[in-house]
Amino acid sequence: MNSIATAALASWALDARAIALLLLAAFVYLRGWLSVRRLVHDERDGAHLACFLSGLGVLFIATESPLDSFDNLFLSAHMAQHLLLMMIAPPLLLLGHPVVPLLRGLPKQFVKHGLGPFLTWPALRAVLRSLTSPPVAFVLFAISTILWHMPRFYELALGSPLWHGVQHASFFWTGILFWWPIVEPGPGKSHWPRWTAIPLLLAGDIVNTVLSAFFVFSGRVLYPAYEAVRASRMGAQEDQTIAGLIMWVPGSIIYLLPALVIAVRLLSSDRFARPRAIVRVARRASHPPIELTSFRRAAQAIMLLLAIAVMGDGFFGTQVAPLNLAGVLPWIHWRALSLLALLIVGNLFCLACPFTLVRDIGRKFLPARLRWPRWLRTKWLSAALLLLYLWAYEALGLWNSPWLTASVIAGYFLAALVIDGAFRGASFCKYVCPIGQFHFVSSLVSPREVRVRSAAVCKSCTTYDCIRGNQHARGCELFLFQPKKASNLDCTFCLDCVKACPHDNVAILPVAPASTLTVDPYRSSIGRLSKRTDFAAITLLIVFGAFLNAAGMIAPVMAWEHRLHARFGAHAMPWIIAALVLCGAVAAPALAVLICGAVNRRGLDTARRFVFTLVPIGIAMWAAHLLFHFANALRLPAVIAPAQILLLDAGLLLSIYIGWRVAKDYAARALMIPWAALSCVLYGAGIWILFQPMQMRGMLH
Repeated sequence: MNSIATAALASWALDARAIALLLLAAFVYLRGWLSVRRLVHDERDGAHLACFLSGLGVLFIATESPLDSFDNLFLSAHMAQHLLLMMIAPPLLLLGHPVVPLLRGLPKQFVKHGLGPFLTWPALRAVLRSLTSPPVAFVLFAISTILWHMPRFYELALGSPLWHGVQHASFFWTGILFWWPIVEPGPGKSHWPRWTAIPLLLAGDIVNTVLSAFFVFSGRVLYPAYEAVRASRMGAQEDQTIAGLIMWVPGSIIYLLPALVIAVRLLSSDRFARPRAIVRVARRASHPPIELTSFRRAAQAIMLLLAIAVMGDGFFGTQVAPLNLAGVLPWIHWRALSLLALLIVGNLFCLACPFTLVRDIGRKFLPARLRWPRWLRTKWLSAALLLLYLWAYEALGLWNSPWLTASVIAGYFLAALVIDGAFRGASFCKYVCPIGQFHFVSSLVSPREVRVRSAAVCKSCTTYDCIRGNQHARGCELFLFQPKKASNLDCTFCLDCVKACPHDNVAILPVAPASTLTVDPYRSSIGRLSKRTDFAAITLLIVFGAFLNAAGMIAPVMAWEHRLHARFGAHAMPWIIAALVLCGAVAAPALAVLICGAVNRRGLDTARRFVFTLVPIGIAMWAAHLLFHFANALRLPAVIAPAQILLLDAGLLLSIYIGWRVAKDYAARALMIPWAALSCVLYGAGIWILFQPMQMRGMLH
């Protein structure tokens, strides 16, 4: 047996007073639990007892085991101890619903005459209610966590048994306050809505992640005391990294798993499943809605003027990207704002697309009589163009070349004009445009959708103007028949169907984000997603492309690229970028799908359907990455890290929830496990990428 193992076995700091308190708490709770059980029997009584006793066991391990003896030698041991005190012991104790059993377990006279006057005192009850409210509980928990991990106060606690005890008491009791509104142990009903526990948990995860990342990525030893005393060959820096990972990975799971459970219960409850009332809508007057037409055309005109300004500056202005509209507006502001619009409203960029405005003007002179070739009526062409963009963005330095950016925009106008000027319908939007495909997939998590108000009204319709058109509007050019349309896929928010419907039965209406991914109906002009390999492929490209695009800007990846560049020669960089893109955006997702499919053994249709459960985590990564550049451009760096973590947390929770719903549809919950694991891997990769030094593009340094 090695010396560390021997020391561990000999380092149980068995404090008689602490053990006596734990045993007393167990005895009082058990006595009260038996008393309550004789009066009221609940099938969860056994679980409550097991949770409370487990919580006391965790406290024993945290304070009496070798963790307590080694916390002066190893930061990793100390962080494991803090994890137990803040994140494991408090929720376990509260899951035991301890208030009533503890009161019933104490002597009656003591409760009646000793505690009774305090428990019934209105001022004290108001203070306790305030302390256990989510805002106050979070602030106290965050202050305790951050303050005691600051080097000055941490070293103070490390060198003084008194302050060490105060530190641990602070962690434990603020942990009790933090977990109280989440567990809701009673007695009585909470004064806060149940959904408030979700942002509370996400906020707690932000604090934990930032602190853990600081340990892992600081690059220096934060607590000199651990450099002075080393009990193994492991260095203080390595120990600090392990400590950060101990808090980071288990800590995030502890915060996110309850948030997911609460979200699933809320979304699965009866009050969210109310049938939608059918409203008979009177036929409207036979004139087009001028306000809709005017709004879209005005938005397109503004975007067209901006595009002309960007092209003009890109072709004829300075070629210093941060000083040129073409180097700043498309890559920093447009990408971030269009994605923000997707997350808040819907596909507003396609609604205001300047390329289709020029196309519509050109159609007054161009025939548009041909049919798009049948063999090209898939997403493979647009997927190839999106893959080409991911390569060109880095290999050709699109972000750093105003002239190239202006050329791409001009090429876009020309392609839209030529393709839709020759072919019927919106072939460019549906089959070619990679920007459109990105927005189609991203809008799956949008809170609004173009859809019918009442299915009954559509059943009584005989003209089908929403797709055929009439004298007021042309109908849907992407061949989306509204009664069979089930998501935002392929919808450009052009509002032609809204204008064409004579019953005012089509509108931009609210919808639960990603809710259309929980089912697999036949979708107009698309079919079932479980049958569309091309849709699954471009979805994977967008999801993994989010991580690839961000990774191309961080210091470790750029250093690796430059080492290969120096090794293989001056002209090797485009090929190095190509290899990286193919590995990250093609090989990695293909391998991931093969592994998940092999684990489930349910065939390609099931795998294709589960691919779409990754959309939320992928879009969250795009949003977190673009936020970095946008917030820095606005000189708001303080909001970046918390907002990025919150976005990734929300993306992970939504991906796991959608996976759970899809697995439930197959009546096999285990099907979600490999896909949930893949979401967690992507989440971890995203956190690692976002906490690396990232190149500040579009700005002067």
